[in-house]
Amino acid sequence: MSDIQVEGFKSSAILAALAKVFEGYNDEEKKAQLKKTNGIFELRIKNAEGKEGIWTIDLKNSGSIYKGEAKQKPNVTILLSDDTFQQLAEGKLDGQKAYMTGKLKTKGNMMFATKLDGVLKATKTKAKL
Repeated sequence: MSDIQVEGFKSSAILAALAKVFEGYNDEEKKAQLKKTNGIFELRIKNAEGKEGIWTIDLKNSGSIYKGEAKQKPNVTILLSDDTFQQLAEGKLDGQKAYMTGKLKTKGNMMFATKLDGVLKATKTKAKL
């Protein structure tokens, strides 16, 4: 799954680690995660050079992460910087605080965006981020 990692994006290493966690789930764990989240996140992350990378976390159908736009209409598109995503993944920044301070923007179902925090926390210990 090295196609997830992109030079110049710290977030891509985190997403690749999460993808490994998802791949390691047995059928029961995967079903539970899909049932709990039941949606698609499209992440549009800008790095320090201002380049945008797009990744999709599909927790509705496949339970996978891939580079590129969502193949289906995402429940929410989240726009943020590379640093902001890294802080969210490490638990150093709260998603709601990031939204309130303008570090994170959403398109679509904003309430669904709050589930990303739970996904990151649930997989963080397994991914050892």
